[in-house]
Parts: sequence; structure tokens; C-alpha cells
Amino acid sequence: MQIDIYSDIVCPWCYVGKRRLERALASVGRNVHVTWRPFQLNPTMPLDGMDRTTYLKAKFGSLEAFGQMEERLLASGAEERIPFAFEKIQRTPNTFAAHRLVWYAAQQGKQDGVVEGLFRAYFLGGRDIGDVKTITHVAAEAGLDRGETEEFLAGDKGVVEVKGEEAIGRRLGISGVPYFVLNGRVSISGAQSPDILVSALQQTQKQS
Repeated sequence: MQIDIYSDIVCPWCYVGKRRLERALASVGRNVHVTWRPFQLNPTMPLDGMDRTTYLKAKFGSLEAFGQMEERLLASGAEERIPFAFEKIQRTPNTFAAHRLVWYAAQQGKQDGVVEGLFRAYFLGGRDIGDVKTITHVAAEAGLDRGETEEFLAGDKGVVEVKGEEAIGRRLGISGVPYFVLNGRVSISGAQSPDILVSALQQTQKQS
């Protein structure tokens, strides 16, 4: 089975969704290939990012409004053993370079490790994943060659591909992430519970 996940590294629900899918897959025990696809929540973000407080006020109207969502995220994160550390995040980054890295990692067979590393760096460590040095370090920790990764990020390989994959997501009508596509047939929007994901996996299996 093929699962395509449209996601953005700065989306905390995407991290929660990753954990819930892992739990669902562990319970069904099927051979599944997961591919992470790009979806920028903030495609017009400046390349050097934006002050986190300024961004939250602009997006949610006030810090209080975000605070209500933050409480739900912290609770959901605790259920999935994700110790979100939002207070460490100083800047909301432009994620295009990170998406290129995720694409590159797929070519090297190390995509999941890089995705996990980027989520951890941002949500647990408050690191700037819009910074090339930071994401190169994440790549090296996930087993990618540091020199080759630096060379890749310094060039333009993967730019067309990442933009193309994101365009496919837009054409699918995706407006929020995570968004799961199972065997190109069954679509699931949001960080649904493992039970719902298991049901979708079983439904997809019957159709194949």
C-alpha cells in the first residue's frame, strides 16, 4: 500500500498525525510505503522567516486565540509522547528548503528519519529549520552525507519537483494538513485517531 502525506514541518498537527499513523500501522501490521509530500502553509513567508509572536498575532488575531489551540496541542502531544516546547520557538521559518531536503532524503531512502528530525528540531528544540546549516545538521543526524547535502541545498535540484508535488496537492483541493492519500483513492484530512486511520487502511486494502 502507498500512503502519501501532504504536510508542512511547521504544522504541529502534522507531527501528531505522524505518530497516530505510526500507531495505526503498528496495529495492522501491513507492508506500507509512506511518502511525505510538500505543502507550504505559508508560501509567501520571507526567506529568513518571521518573528514568531508577530506571525501568531497575524494568523490567529491574538496570542490568546492561539493559546486555546496550544492547550489542545499540548494535550494531544502528551498522548502521543510529543513534548511540544512552543516557548522555545523564536521564528516561524520559510519551509521550502526543508521540503527540498525531505524530497532529497526520499531519493536516499532516509525520508522518514529526516522528517522526524525536522519535527523534533522545530517543535522540541525550537531550532530555525529555515536555516540551511540547521537542516543540514538534521540531515547528517538522520544519516545523510553532510557534504552531499550541503551541495544539494546550495544548488537548485529538487526545486521543480517540490513545486510540482505541491501543485498536485493544491489541485486535489487540499487547504489544510496533514492530508493522507491511500493508494491514490482514499483521502483523510487532519490528524485523525489511530482507529479512524486503521479503518481507512482496511477499507483501502479491500479495494485493492
